[in-house]
Amino acid sequence: MFDALFIIFAIFLLAGTIKGTVGIGLPTASISLLSQLSVVEQPQIAVALVIFPMMISNAWQVYRGGDIIRTAKRFWPFLVIMLVMIWLFSQVSAALPTDVFVLILGSVIVVFALSSLFVKPPALADKFDRPVQIGAGAVAGVMGGLTGIWSPPMVIYFLSRRLDKDDFVRASGFLIFFGSLPLGLGYWQNDIMNEEVALMSLLMTIPVIAGFTIGEFIRKKMDGARFQKVLLIIFLLMGLNLIRKAAGF
Repeated sequence: MFDALFIIFAIFLLAGTIKGTVGIGLPTASISLLSQLSVVEQPQIAVALVIFPMMISNAWQVYRGGDIIRTAKRFWPFLVIMLVMIWLFSQVSAALPTDVFVLILGSVIVVFALSSLFVKPPALADKFDRPVQIGAGAVAGVMGGLTGIWSPPMVIYFLSRRLDKDDFVRASGFLIFFGSLPLGLGYWQNDIMNEEVALMSLLMTIPVIAGFTIGEFIRKKMDGARFQKVLLIIFLLMGLNLIRKAAGF
């Protein structure tokens, strides 16, 4: 029991460090590593454990970013459809067999890594913004409800809108924070997020915050863009390994 707790603590410390260094990767690193190392009973519990660290770290990101009203007015179509879909598909997630869940998780991580490494979508005209927000929000919600990771369509949409760095960080924190609320509700309703798991998830905010602080220090000392590229390649390999594991190879 102690060995498993130590491994989980170390995973969240590493995930927090990654987020502090490059601004992404908290759920991707923690959920994929927990699933790869099989330190939780089922992969859905890995998603449940990341909910409170994800919620609290992104609440802090939203607070520091400011302009929450302007962000809400700009991205409310994306947010509304995403919230509904996350809640709906969090109900589906609980019923998925482990191999199917791991296969979907690995595929989402591969899409996340490839889209972040190679995809630069064409600029999106203002007249198409509303329908694209709704479509991207729906896809993000399906991914988020099933796996706890909904970055790929969100990042691709932000890139198509050519958001500057501050708006990107502000909007991603906003959508991830609010998206974690229906995910937590759905997991509570289907009994994956019980009192024991919720307490453990809250406890994991400690190593995440510690790691985030370490990551901010690292970011000042090294080339963040190069680190991010290496990290995404590692995520790609981890996602492919999860797919291999689910396929039984």
